[in-house]
Amino acid sequence: MLRKLKDLLTTKSSATAPLISLHSAGRAQWTPRNYTALAREGFAGNVIGYRCVRMIAEAASAVPLLLQVNGAEVESHPVKALLARPNPAQSGRDLLDQLCAQLMLAGNAYAELVLLDGAPREIFALRPDRMAVVPSRAGWPEAYEYAVGGSSVRMPRENVLHLKLFNPADDHYGQSPLEAAARAIDTHNAASAWNKAMLDNAARPSGALVFAAADGHLTADQFERLKSELQSAYQGAANAGRPLVLEGGLDWKEMGFSPKDMDFIESKNMAAREVALAFGVPPMLLGIPGDNTYANFAEANRVFWRQTIVPLVLRIADALALWLEPHAGGNLTLVPDLDQVEALAPDRDALWKRVNDAGFLTADEKRQAVGYGGSE
Repeated sequence: MLRKLKDLLTTKSSATAPLISLHSAGRAQWTPRNYTALAREGFAGNVIGYRCVRMIAEAASAVPLLLQVNGAEVESHPVKALLARPNPAQSGRDLLDQLCAQLMLAGNAYAELVLLDGAPREIFALRPDRMAVVPSRAGWPEAYEYAVGGSSVRMPRENVLHLKLFNPADDHYGQSPLEAAARAIDTHNAASAWNKAMLDNAARPSGALVFAAADGHLTADQFERLKSELQSAYQGAANAGRPLVLEGGLDWKEMGFSPKDMDFIESKNMAAREVALAFGVPPMLLGIPGDNTYANFAEANRVFWRQTIVPLVLRIADALALWLEPHAGGNLTLVPDLDQVEALAPDRDALWKRVNDAGFLTADEKRQAVGYGGSE
């Protein structure tokens, strides 16, 4: 017993990893959420979720990445050429766009590195719903499995880039913004369905047919015939405004919604703002009415870039650099070139003015302060 305790104290490893391995040692851990349902309801079937994902992916993939090896920027390098054209079907921007979109939809994004004679040749993005982490006995990922149609292939951990967002309830997978916004998305979709149903019924509950006969009841055949005629001849946009022809014994009682009952539009806008909040997109940029949080559109756009896009680009750049560093021949760094981002131009101008007005700095120190380095 004492020897086992000594081995535990002298072995350089994580103290918590064995606990993780007891939970999932040696077997694939499949993503615990229904990616297909989230993508269908929150992206393909919801205009707010779709626009948020597309805005983030398009903006993040448009930021140029500068390649530095051992602290010096390089213009020509195999890794830079690989990132510019990762595979025959995609440009570098297309690949980053796909990875960013998958990260927003699933909370996870995966890329595979294809090696030829030990050198990297191609990079492919892989669907997150088909990927599974294979933990080692120590509890950390040692491989990944990609499964399609009952067949699977296992890839070594070094060949797979796994981007993930923080998930407090899972050791291996990230949490999607769609999960946090799931209730708001359901509310928004339900409001849209309610609105469509109202339009199909002339934007109001038409009323009630009251049977005025002595017994007050229709026979089953009469009820089914009446319901069928109403559905076929009086519902839908093509039949809007058509007069209702009543037979003997039927009386029409007009009905309608109160203004309070019709307040689902505000509920829909509130749900849209919650979806935008989960993704970090200012509601003003999505055209959601009634939101006056930002002074103007330009300020909202700057907040979107500073609080959502820049952190995301930094996360992806760091992960790519660490992943590709063994093939770079030195210490690899990928630096987002934010000077090329038009939305951040006011912040850049303000920085340059402050540095230029600092009379206690030399010219070289001013250059270094704005990220250009000293003169030779």
